Amino acid sequence: MKHNLRSIGEQGKHVFSQNQQIIQLGKLGRVEEAIGVFSLMVQKNLVTYNSMISVFAKNGRINDARDLFDKMSRRNLISWNTMIAGYLHNNMVKEANALFDVMPKKDNYSWALMITCYTHGGQLKKARELFELVPDKLDTACWNAMIAGYAKKGQFNDAKEMFDQMPVKDLVSYNSLLAGYTQNGEMHLAFKFFTEMTEKNVVSWNLMVSGFVDIGDLRSALQFFEKIPNPNAVSCVTMLCGFARHGKILEARKLFDKMPSKNLVSWNAMIAAYVHDLQIDEAVKLFMEMPEKDCLSWTSIINGYFRAGKLDEALETYNRMPYKDIAAQTALISGLIQNKRIDEAGQIFNQMGTRDVICWNSMIAGYVQCGRMDGALNLFTQMPIKNTVSWNTMIAGYAQVGQMDKAIQIFQDMGEKNMVSWNSLIAGYLQNNLFFEAVKSLVLMGREGKKPDRSTFSCGLSACANLAALQVGKQLHDYVLKSGYINDLFVTNALISMYAKCGQLYRAEQVFRDTDHIDLISWNSLISGYALNGYAKEAFKLFEEMLLEGTTPDNVTFIGLLSACSHAGLADQGLNLFKAMIEEFAIEPLASHYSCLVDLLGRMGRLEEAFEIVRGMKNINANAGLWGSLLGACRAHRNLELARFATERLLELEPHNASNYITLSNINAEAGKWEEVERVRVLMRDKGAGKLPGCSWIEIRNQIQSFVSDDPSKLRPENIQIILKTLTAHMRDKGGMPDIGFLLFDIL
Repeated sequence: MKHNLRSIGEQGKHVFSQNQQIIQLGKLGRVEEAIGVFSLMVQKNLVTYNSMISVFAKNGRINDARDLFDKMSRRNLISWNTMIAGYLHNNMVKEANALFDVMPKKDNYSWALMITCYTHGGQLKKARELFELVPDKLDTACWNAMIAGYAKKGQFNDAKEMFDQMPVKDLVSYNSLLAGYTQNGEMHLAFKFFTEMTEKNVVSWNLMVSGFVDIGDLRSALQFFEKIPNPNAVSCVTMLCGFARHGKILEARKLFDKMPSKNLVSWNAMIAAYVHDLQIDEAVKLFMEMPEKDCLSWTSIINGYFRAGKLDEALETYNRMPYKDIAAQTALISGLIQNKRIDEAGQIFNQMGTRDVICWNSMIAGYVQCGRMDGALNLFTQMPIKNTVSWNTMIAGYAQVGQMDKAIQIFQDMGEKNMVSWNSLIAGYLQNNLFFEAVKSLVLMGREGKKPDRSTFSCGLSACANLAALQVGKQLHDYVLKSGYINDLFVTNALISMYAKCGQLYRAEQVFRDTDHIDLISWNSLISGYALNGYAKEAFKLFEEMLLEGTTPDNVTFIGLLSACSHAGLADQGLNLFKAMIEEFAIEPLASHYSCLVDLLGRMGRLEEAFEIVRGMKNINANAGLWGSLLGACRAHRNLELARFATERLLELEPHNASNYITLSNINAEAGKWEEVERVRVLMRDKGAGKLPGCSWIEIRNQIQSFVSDDPSKLRPENIQIILKTLTAHMRDKGGMPDIGFLLFDIL
C-alpha cells in the first residue's frame, strides 16, 4: 500500500514537472518542443491540457488551441476561461463572446475576462451591457475592468463616475483610473487624482513616472522617481528608458550603475538604450558583461548590428544564439529585408516552426517593399489569422504598384477597418492620380463614423488641389479648424498648396503667415504656388525672405523658381538661377530641373538651345516630362523636325500615351502634312493608345461632378446648362467671354 502511494506520488511529481516544462517552453516561444513534451506524456491531467491551450494561444496558434479545447473529454472552469483568454490575447472578440455564451458555469473571473475583451476591442457599450448582467456586484474585478476600459479610451467622466459608484475599492481600482490619466497624457488630472489617493503603492508611483516620461517632462519624472518610498526594478527601468528615449544616455548609464541590484530587464533596457542611440560597441560591451542573457538580449544586439549596417556581425550573432525564438527570427527577417535580401528572409521564414502575426506581417511587408505583390498575396492567403496591419499592408502594396482595383477589393473584403485602412486607400487613390475617388472615399469614411486624422486631411486637401476643387477644400479647411489639426504642420502645408493650386494665393499667404513654425515644405509650397499662377516677382521675393530666415533651399525650391521663370518668360534669369543652383547651393540638377529649363527656352522660341541642353545632360536620362516640354514648344513654334525627334523619344518611354500621338498629329495637320497625320493615327491604333475614355471634372454646388467621354448618362441637357452657367460665371469673374457657340461645341 505504501509502495503504491509512493508510486502515485512520484507520478504526480513527474506530471507536475512536465506541466511546468510545457509552461516554460511556451513562455520562450518554443511551441514545437512544448508539443513534443505534451505528446510523450503518458498521464495528462486538466492542468496539462489547460497549459497547452495557453501555450498555443499566447504564441498565435489560436486554431490549434481551439482544436485541443474541443478534443478535451472533460473541462473545468479554468479550461473555459483559458480559451476565452486566448481569444482575448489574439483580439478575437466575436469568438470569445460565442464561447462565453455557451459556458455551463461562469465565475467572477469569466465575467471580468469578457468585459475586458470588449473594452480592449473598443466596444464599451457592449462591455457596459455585459457589466449590468454580472450577478456579483461586490466583485471588484468587473468594476476595475470597466474603469480601465473607459479610462483607456479617454472617457474620464464615465471612468470617474464608475469609480465613485464602486461599493468596494481596492488599489487596482485606484491604479486603473490613474493609468487612464497617465497613458492619455492627462498629467494634470493624474497629479490631482494621485494627491487625493488614500492609499498608494509602487505601481501608483511608477505610473506617474511613466506618464511624465511619455509627455517628455523628464524633470517631473525624475522628481517623482526620487520620492518613491521603495522603488523596484520597474521604477528604475521606467526612468532609465525615459532618459534613453530622449537621448540622455549618460544619465541612463549613471542610473543603471547606481542600481543596487540589476535584474535581466534592467540589463536589456540599458542595451536597448545604446542600440537606439546607435552606440553599438557600447551595447555589445554591456552584452558581454551580462551575468545571464535571454532571447531579448540576443535580439537587441542583432537589431543593433542591422541598424548599424553590420550585416555579417548580425548573422554571426544570430548563429551563436543558444535558442532562436520567434522574436529573434523576426528580427533577422526584418534585417534581411532592410538590406534587400528578400529571398534569404523567405528561407528563414519557411524554416520557422512557429510564426506569430508580427512575423507574417514582416514578411508580407518585405515583399510589398520589393514590389513583389504575388509573393505578398501568396503569404496573405496562407496566413491563419490576419489583423488590420495585414490587410492595410496589402492595400498599400497594391496601391504602390498601381493596381488600385486589387487594393479596393482587399479594402472591401476586410472586416473591421481602422483609420490606417481608410488612409491607405485614400493615399493610394492620390498616388495613382485618382483624385475624385480620393475625395469620394473621404466622404464615405465620414459616413462610417471615422474622424479624419492628419494623414486624411493632407491627402484630401492634396486631392482638392489637383482637382482645383476650391469649395470642397474650404469645407475641409473648416473641418480642420474644428478638429484641432490647424497647428499640425503636415496639414498646414497641404492647405497652403491647396489654396495656391486653386488660384487663391491670398488665402495661401494667410495660412503661411498664420503658421507659427514653418518648414522648408511650407516655403516650397508657397513658392510653387506663386510660380503656378505666374507671379515670378513674388516667388523670388519669398525666396530671398527664405534665405534671410536661414532656411536652406532644396531641389524642390528650384523647380518652383525655374517654373516661375518659365511662366514669366525670364529666360536669362532662369539660366542664371540654374547655374547658381549648381555652383552656389551644390544641388545636383534632376530631370525635372532640365524639364523646366527646356520649357522656359521653348516658350521663348530658343528650341535649338533647349535641344542642346537635353543632349548635354550628364548622368541623367531624359524622362517623359522633359521630352514632353520640348514637344509642346515645337508645336508652339511649328518646328516639325524637332517635334518628330522628341515624339520618337516619348513613344519609347510612353508607347500607350495618346496625348503624345495627338500632339504630333496636330503639328502635322497645322503644317498640312495629311499623310503624316494618317500615319500617326494608324500608329496610335496599333499601339493601343487612347483606349481609356477621357475624363474631366467640375465643381458644382460644393460637389465634384466627373464626366467621362462616351458616357450617355452625362449627355443630358440640364447637365450641359449647369456646366455652361458655371463656366460663364467663372469667365465673367476673370473678365473675358469667348465665343459661346465654340464653347458649346467643345462641351457637346
